[in-house]
Amino acid sequence: MENLKKYIKSLAAAAVILAVLVFGQPETKAAGIKMGSAGSEVTYVQSVLKKLGYFNDQTTGYFGPITTEAVKAFQRDFGLEATGGMGPRTTQLINDIDMMAHVVNGESRGESYQGQVAVAAVILNRVESKDFPNTVYDVIFQRNAFTAVYDGQYQLQPNYIAYHAVKDALLGWDPSYGSVYYYNPSLATDQWIFTRTVTKQIGNHNFAY
Repeated sequence: MENLKKYIKSLAAAAVILAVLVFGQPETKAAGIKMGSAGSEVTYVQSVLKKLGYFNDQTTGYFGPITTEAVKAFQRDFGLEATGGMGPRTTQLINDIDMMAHVVNGESRGESYQGQVAVAAVILNRVESKDFPNTVYDVIFQRNAFTAVYDGQYQLQPNYIAYHAVKDALLGWDPSYGSVYYYNPSLATDQWIFTRTVTKQIGNHNFAY
């Protein structure tokens, strides 16, 4: 739970930026919707909550009682105030989970579930590290950080497994043991990565710091 506590603290700062930006940036999608709202932003929230197991109905694009209760359950699990509305911190968390799921899917969808959780954990470990940017968005879109962002696999639609892997990482499971790097030793071409200390091998990936 320590990772989650640190991450939730970071949401407060992100929420200030979110309140200023509101719409237009990838990390601010679905800002400001609430009971009675309708449209694509509601559909987006419902689809993420559905893949996380909170929304057990058809996505309708209408923010009614079922969506409100799904948001409340989500907020309770992640230590947020269970208002049922999409305030800045809830919006940021939904968007961060979605972005992370795209990375997990793009980078490790052929790996075991543990391997997918480990990839998600690396993102969070980078957010916490002084050597990397301090938001999920900036970590993911840092230049040359993740192959999937640049080869187009980030754009593929993740399945529910990727979303649950992100959830487990946020709730404290770190199979990478604090790693901030991972690589496939059979495919890596940058010799620098082989100088890093390996903490664990999971499937095709070595995890390292």
